[in-house]
Amino acid sequence: MIRRPISLQSRVLLGAASVAVLLGVYAWMSHRAHVENPRNKTLPNLSQFQEGWSRIAAGEGGIDFWADVRASASRLAVGVGAGVLLAFVVGLAMGCFSSVDAVLMPPISFFAKIPPTAMLAVYFVFFGVTGIKIFVALIAFGIFPTLAQSIAQAAHKDVDEHTLYKSYTLGASNFEVVWEVVLRQILPRIIENARLQIGPAMVFLIAAEFALADQGFGYTLRMQSRLQNMNIVYTYLALLGATGLVIDWLLILLRRKTCPWFGD
Repeated sequence: MIRRPISLQSRVLLGAASVAVLLGVYAWMSHRAHVENPRNKTLPNLSQFQEGWSRIAAGEGGIDFWADVRASASRLAVGVGAGVLLAFVVGLAMGCFSSVDAVLMPPISFFAKIPPTAMLAVYFVFFGVTGIKIFVALIAFGIFPTLAQSIAQAAHKDVDEHTLYKSYTLGASNFEVVWEVVLRQILPRIIENARLQIGPAMVFLIAAEFALADQGFGYTLRMQSRLQNMNIVYTYLALLGATGLVIDWLLILLRRKTCPWFGD
């Protein structure tokens, strides 16, 4: 039956099984590659991974793990924060006031169709190629158009006219209706849509660091991939995935805490 629920135990077991299958397939592919070429570096085995982890821990080969963490984390946090804040203000205004929507929706829809990485040349001109500004701009303007559209759509569709008219009948001002009615109604959607933008934001960050940075996860991935140190590349990729999952989980917890009525 469609959407038939399963127990938590079954869900955990199936999830663990899928991870085990992926690891098993990789181990088999790595074994075959090393049988053909014992010095193979494209599919590292466990001993090669351990050597890579030791190099990361010791900071050998030009790797400064904690400097990479600080650089990438600060760029991601500021970029996502700026993009979400801008999208929140603009999207809420568009969703609440038809005139604002009429003015801003066409240009936002246009810029939403331009790949953010294609705008790098424009960001070079306006923000330079050094410092944090270009990374923040790429992330913030990369997630802003889609997120603003999603927030505006939520304000249009999730708040019915009857609720608005009832609020005005009870004497609420425009500000009170926006803050107490519209925002409370669409807050879970805002958090959900912000959560869905974490993946694209990380893509924009790594793309910018790959091209421009002298520190950060993208920079280290570029340098180590040139040397075919795939044991380090795969480790960094796994850490990026784990970071994304942690942020995703924290935003789900935030939504559950602030909007318990929304459900899962």
